[in-house]
Amino acid sequence: MNPLERADSLDSAHASGRYLPNVGSKREELLGLRELVQASIIGQSEVVELLLITLLASGHALLEGLPGLGKTRAVKTLAESLGTELHRLQFTPDLLPSDVTGSLVYSAANSAFRFDPGPIFGNVVLIDEINRAPAKVQSALLEAMEERQVTVGGQTHKLPEPFFVLATQNPIEQEGTYPLPEAQLDRFLLHIEVGYPAPEDELKILRLVRGEETQAKPTKKSSLELITLARQELQGSVKIAENIERYIVDLVVATRDAKALDPELGKWIETGASPRAVIGLDKVTRARAWLEGRDFVSADDVRGLAPAVLRHRLGLAYEAKAKNITPGQVIAKLLDVVAIAG
Repeated sequence: MNPLERADSLDSAHASGRYLPNVGSKREELLGLRELVQASIIGQSEVVELLLITLLASGHALLEGLPGLGKTRAVKTLAESLGTELHRLQFTPDLLPSDVTGSLVYSAANSAFRFDPGPIFGNVVLIDEINRAPAKVQSALLEAMEERQVTVGGQTHKLPEPFFVLATQNPIEQEGTYPLPEAQLDRFLLHIEVGYPAPEDELKILRLVRGEETQAKPTKKSSLELITLARQELQGSVKIAENIERYIVDLVVATRDAKALDPELGKWIETGASPRAVIGLDKVTRARAWLEGRDFVSADDVRGLAPAVLRHRLGLAYEAKAKNITPGQVIAKLLDVVAIAG
């Protein structure tokens, strides 16, 4: 039995799991939020869903795509729909770390220094074109994204809760971009690829933008409390079978010793994913199952979300780069060769 057939049989076995009730559930409100955002971000339904999964899993997301594809609009619309102020940082080559975290300012009134918080102190923080600032500035985000706090002048300042960093970046081949450090990439729960919409969707976008010039924006909004309550509801309501847990671990471990499974795959991967990928894949698969009204995680959840969890965590070898092998192709092959325990 090949891995996909085995996965199908295991998914059938999971059919004994149940679908969660809608009555009293925050899921119905969250699905309403998804529809509201999708109405403004036409043709990017997968992007919107992955953003919601990121919020449910208490993570951060990196959106990558060419300019003009709606990355910034998606984040702004999501923040507006949640009824919260969007804190925006435009990364540029001349930015300083203190422009992100804040700095100590001398107060003549009491002859002492006080901390002036930077724009990182927000619930939803949009970092636009994150790879247009050098590594020194990008590193200012490390403590904030991992520990939800900022240390300046020896003093630690807690960030507000909930706290999400939603960053956009242009493809690294574009002029004026810097590669993100591995430590920075690893702190993003998901790497979301944003592509061109279908022609029929592009026509809808044209009409939507034209209509926005004369029409008022929808006033229906949710709140950040919805995300907090949805998280609480998710915890403990979705179970994950031991063989699916093992499948998640095996996929991530395989990125570190791929040649043991497939010699060609081993030549493509130089650096594998860290244990953060295991934790992240567990979180997002449970969030996806809950969004779909299931109390169990399926193999399809793992296969569907593995690319977004792994693509930014893989260091490709020179041979893969020389052959123009993409992280997506590597992950597709990985999913083919890693079997699910029976």
